[in-house]
Formats: sequence, structure tokens, C-alpha cells
Amino acid sequence: MSDENEYQKEASSLQPEQTVTIIDEQNALTLTEISHACAVQTGYIIELVDEGLITPEIATEEHEPHRWRFSGAQMRRVRTALRLQSDLGINLAGVALALQLLDEIENLQMRLNVQNNW
Repeated sequence: MSDENEYQKEASSLQPEQTVTIIDEQNALTLTEISHACAVQTGYIIELVDEGLITPEIATEEHEPHRWRFSGAQMRRVRTALRLQSDLGINLAGVALALQLLDEIENLQMRLNVQNNW
């Protein structure tokens, strides 16, 4: 049994440390928090907002990123955008189109589910 414990200790020491960020849907994230959670620079988040790919929940008419707040849903969109760019190598215009199509698919699936439940 001690050999098994030693193996587990060795295996656990070989695994890289990972940071887990738990996002509560009720609490909004600041620009810094969403950037940190998605492992990107704040400039990338600002670019996504400027391109209309994500929308801060708390925004002012003036461009004041320090006052922006983002939901967990917006964070998922950032992560999806990152995956689309890294996995498929598409630019932000392509990401915008892909996100729009994914949103449309989700809406159609919801409508279909509602119709099937009648």
C-alpha cells in the first residue's frame, strides 16, 4: 500500500498547477476580473466590446471601461471568441459572424423545444 501512496504522490507532483475561477451568475465581473478569468489583456476585452461581440451589463454612454460589469454569459462569449480565434485562426469579423450564427442556433433550439413541449 505504501508503494501505491508513493505513486500517487509522484503523479500528483507531475501535474501542473491549475487555477479554477468560479463565476457566480448573480455577481458581475469588472473589466480586470473578466480579463484575468479569461487570461487575456484588458485591451482584448475592450476590443470585443468595441466590435459589439460582448456587451457590458453596466455601461455608460461615455466610453468608461473601469465602470463596465460583465455577466458569466459574457465571459463564456469571450472564451468562445478565444477558442474560435486560436482553433480556427479566424479574425474578429469571423468571430462575430460565428457568434451570431451560434446565437441563432440556440434561439432556434429553444423555439423547437417549446414547440415540442406543447
